[in-house]
Amino acid sequence: MTVCVIPARGGSKRIPHKNIKEFCGQPMIVWSIKAAQASGVFDRIIVSTDDADIATVAREYGAEVPFLRSPELSDDHTPTVPVIADAAERLELADDAPVCCLYATAPFVLGTDIAQGLSALVDAQAHYVMAVTTFPFPIQRALRRSDAGAVEMFDPSTMQTRSQDLEEAWHDAGQFYWAKAGTWRSGRGVFEAGSYGVSLPRHRVQDIDTPEDWVRAEFLKRAIDAQEGAAP
Repeated sequence: MTVCVIPARGGSKRIPHKNIKEFCGQPMIVWSIKAAQASGVFDRIIVSTDDADIATVAREYGAEVPFLRSPELSDDHTPTVPVIADAAERLELADDAPVCCLYATAPFVLGTDIAQGLSALVDAQAHYVMAVTTFPFPIQRALRRSDAGAVEMFDPSTMQTRSQDLEEAWHDAGQFYWAKAGTWRSGRGVFEAGSYGVSLPRHRVQDIDTPEDWVRAEFLKRAIDAQEGAAP
């Protein structure tokens, strides 16, 4: 059995009700549910939530909510891995069952991205597979700024190195993470050795943690959808 788990707790503070707030015409979580459905790789799509309103929206759009998450796994500081491990336990999944953690605030994710992640999990025999993208600026040129405004390079040794000669750096796209149920249960860290990255273009990656992020993401989503609608 291949399962998608969408973690979506109800206590968002910076953007109240973030997971079901309307984003470009539909509740935010619905973009993730529809991408999971479009991937065609899941036997079950589960939403792990502590919130009755989120559960109602999830069920309305075709996801399952077979349990409500406990308060102990629903505070601001709960990491992702224990939440997915909890779902694997409640669903009584075999250790070798592929489980995808798909974030509820991932409106740019595509079903093809998710399916590619599953293929990578199988082909690369990775512990985890996640969506990644490149930094838009060389991280070796990062600056440190004091309270008084003074700046200095983190790594002055790269001062005279051309940008194109610096190693390209990648970061977590914050969209989805594949692993076997046994890996989730083990508590193994997502970024430990043995993880694999599926490359996404930068224009389809945007953290949505603040109201400013939300506005930017809606502009970006509308621009992408308009471009795709205009394509022959």
